[in-house]
Amino acid sequence: MAERPRWAQLTFWRVIFYAVVAAGIVATYLRYTRGLGGSTNLSDRFPWGLWIGFDVLCGVGLAAGGFTLAAAVYIFNIERYKPILRPTILTAFMGYGLVIVALLLDLGRPYRIWHPLVMWNPHSVMFEVAWCVTLYTTVLALEFAPVVLERFGLTRLLRALKAVSIPLVVLGVILSTLHQSSLGSLYLIVPEKLYPLWYTPLLPLFFFVSALCAGLAMTIFESWQSSKAFGKHLELPLLGSMGRVLAVLLATYLTMRFLDLLHRGALPLLLRARTETYLFLLEMALFVLPTVLLFQRRVYESASALYGCSVLVLFGFVANRLNVSITGIEAVAGTSYFPKWTEIAVTLMIVALGFAIFRFAAKNLPIFSEETTTRPRAEKILAPAPGD
Repeated sequence: MAERPRWAQLTFWRVIFYAVVAAGIVATYLRYTRGLGGSTNLSDRFPWGLWIGFDVLCGVGLAAGGFTLAAAVYIFNIERYKPILRPTILTAFMGYGLVIVALLLDLGRPYRIWHPLVMWNPHSVMFEVAWCVTLYTTVLALEFAPVVLERFGLTRLLRALKAVSIPLVVLGVILSTLHQSSLGSLYLIVPEKLYPLWYTPLLPLFFFVSALCAGLAMTIFESWQSSKAFGKHLELPLLGSMGRVLAVLLATYLTMRFLDLLHRGALPLLLRARTETYLFLLEMALFVLPTVLLFQRRVYESASALYGCSVLVLFGFVANRLNVSITGIEAVAGTSYFPKWTEIAVTLMIVALGFAIFRFAAKNLPIFSEETTTRPRAEKILAPAPGD
């Protein structure tokens, strides 16, 4: 049977992907030919927008599942999470790689991105973030390298990397803990500019805990998507237990946020009819709803319900980072910021490339364990009831 021509193999999502990438390429060209001022809605009064708020702050946080699961498997010896470790490491590695791409677009002089590595300023939080991101991206590359070495049969190098896997994981956990919290520390220097619903001395702690929540939610999201896209077995017992852990983390996070608002006397701000109030309540709702649901057995034993809760958590996490980086600063900046089409196009291109790279890696590298690829899919943890 003759093979169909390539144009006939186009699907709806492939057309969308090519359109998004094409728009992103045009936007990237405009960014480097016209500069930030000519290609974005950024200004001296509002220099950080979508590329920092979403591409960097969210990108780093969504990759937190990598160090969380690696620590669970290699440090705490919870072996049952091993089947979903590789795809999670791949997601984290891609997340950090794409964050670096976003920085190359957002920096006014991207060719100087290497300067913090040789021009030290240890009193700067951004110096610490730059070093931690650089080092942890290197650690993720080394943690993911065994997958590539297995694919090409380089057993000697594979054994060498496995011999140092524990120190690598420990280093990765330390680096991730440092810079996940340091991203929150960036905003400690603007106590008079960030709206009080978000400004707190506990921002570094909140950034770290919310990143843990987002990392677990991203692992559930990625596992569900992989089961649909590649026909892989969905590790529901593992994801169900992860959902229960996520529920506890979310409850802890929300409790800390409430006690912080109460202690700082910021709760009355919720009675004000302001844009900040509405977006803060939206952010909280996106966290509270999955928290309540994940404490119910029928939710964490259902693949679709787990997936829905993970999506809500991810949206809540994104809302929080955008609120801190954009919403909470607009009023004091005296300007209203909305990203230009070029900023949106670049962000969508980065997200689309992330999906494409994951798909390519999953099809050409041993990302999923043999057990995962051979067992049938499951929709529930428990055996189906008679008559199902």
